[in-house]
Amino acid sequence: MRKYPDKIENEDALEEQMSRPGKEVVEWARRLDGDIIFLGIAGKIGPSLAHMARRACDEAGVKKRIIGISRFSNAEEKKHIEELGIETMQGDLLDTAFLKSLPQVKNVFFLAGMKFGAEDNLSLTWGMNTFLPGLVAEHFKDSRIVAYSTGCIYPLVPVESGGSVETDRPEPAGEYAQSCLGRERMFEYGSKKYGTPVTIIRLNYAVEPRYGVLVDIATKVKNQQPVDLAMGYFNIIWQGDANAMVLRSTEHAQSPALALNITGEETLSVRAIAQQFGELLDVEPVFSGKEAPTALLSNPAKASALFGPATVPVEKIIQWTAAWMKENKKLLGKPTHFEVRDGKY
Repeated sequence: MRKYPDKIENEDALEEQMSRPGKEVVEWARRLDGDIIFLGIAGKIGPSLAHMARRACDEAGVKKRIIGISRFSNAEEKKHIEELGIETMQGDLLDTAFLKSLPQVKNVFFLAGMKFGAEDNLSLTWGMNTFLPGLVAEHFKDSRIVAYSTGCIYPLVPVESGGSVETDRPEPAGEYAQSCLGRERMFEYGSKKYGTPVTIIRLNYAVEPRYGVLVDIATKVKNQQPVDLAMGYFNIIWQGDANAMVLRSTEHAQSPALALNITGEETLSVRAIAQQFGELLDVEPVFSGKEAPTALLSNPAKASALFGPATVPVEKIIQWTAAWMKENKKLLGKPTHFEVRDGKY
């Protein structure tokens, strides 16, 4: 059984944890045919996902071209990704000339998207989340595509239900979630039209000590701000576990597209997690409102059957997050808005 440290000392150690490939990922790299491209690599997920692919290829002893695409508005992001052994190409994916200049690579991971501030720029939200996927599905029609989506395309469900499954009818609330369903439909359309193998990743929610639902809750507890209980329950998965499952999902891409819920198997209580953070941070949590009988929850049984369950326990992630915040280490400053119930992010 893999042993985990009591705390993560710094961002280098965090990167190592999130990008460490298990034996299954190394075997995946050994079997994978073709090179790899990550579209929208410079976000929260891309660097550690691409780094895990790089490390897996290196450990498997296979040579692959691994490319990361982004606008790279921050030069340090570009430098960091290149230091991880990833080739970079800089440009705007919504620039059709730039998109058409991208090399035809066998394995495509689509990470680009718009969430934060979606309500403030709805046309760009639809452009990034729906129009761009149509362009990508066309350009990479001869590739294998793994496209990130979100559990937000599902309706709120009874807490005791165990969460939405992939065959449930989507009922996206708000334009952000609607545009994400549009993203799925564009990749589904391309998959059917061209026979492109596609896996759609409905992620809900990946976390690490700088970002995620746990950080959102711990920040409120630490600052003695009220923790809103209206969205009283949630799912999470360690970012490294999500990375491993997403990489391996290339082997399950198919036409018509396959959708997979990627998250942890536990339904977690906001109140209980806040109380745990209160004990670890030595602060008494403050609450507002009360738990509704429904929440945004996903059932990952299908993915768990393919990949096995997540390996990092929730208790360990809570411990890491509390220690990180107690020492006032860097946060990404991007709240998830998990507490939103009307879809207006």
